[in-house]
Amino acid sequence: METIGVIDYGMGNLHSLAKSLERVAGNQRIFISYDTKALLECDRLVLPGVGGVRACMDELRRLELDQMVIEAARKRPLLGICLGMQVLLERSDENGGVNALGLIPGSVVRFPDPPPETEPGLHHERLKVPHMGWNQVRQTRAHPVWAGVPDDSWFYFVHSYHAAPQNPAHTLGAADYPQPFAAAVARDNIVGFQFHPEKSQDVGLKLLANFVNWNGEGA
Repeated sequence: METIGVIDYGMGNLHSLAKSLERVAGNQRIFISYDTKALLECDRLVLPGVGGVRACMDELRRLELDQMVIEAARKRPLLGICLGMQVLLERSDENGGVNALGLIPGSVVRFPDPPPETEPGLHHERLKVPHMGWNQVRQTRAHPVWAGVPDDSWFYFVHSYHAAPQNPAHTLGAADYPQPFAAAVARDNIVGFQFHPEKSQDVGLKLLANFVNWNGEGA
């Protein structure tokens, strides 16, 4: 029986994610753990995350999970979700600047704050930070995780920072807020979603189903 390892470092919505994975995993077992040796034996890994990047990286390092993720990413499919996607890149500007896992070249930057109202009576859309709620994602290149997922599908986001991959080919999907940003990234057998597939209804479950059946090839 194949196993999907969900990395538990105390900063993820593990219950909701595990339930969603169980719905689509078929005969695969869902295994939640911070045990590095046990996680390295899993066939696929999921790195969730909510909160701040400094606390995330501190916990990953304290539990020696950072090097485990880097090692595992050489051999098997790896999925990062929300903050777990952001730490796949080299560095984040959050918390004064934090080095991350470096699996995908690039950085994580903050959305600009809404501009002030400069003219009384002038009404225009002032987008708030954090970016919270539903947004459409356009597929910027083909990938097995997009199979059966309609282009411009709606997904649920909650974030103030977004990934800026160095290589445009590593952007898998984009959304606008109001300028385009990377909503999904991929490199080799690694994929990451800035949105929460476990909160994105049927299309989110389809993405998770595609991941749990992906062998890491064809990207």
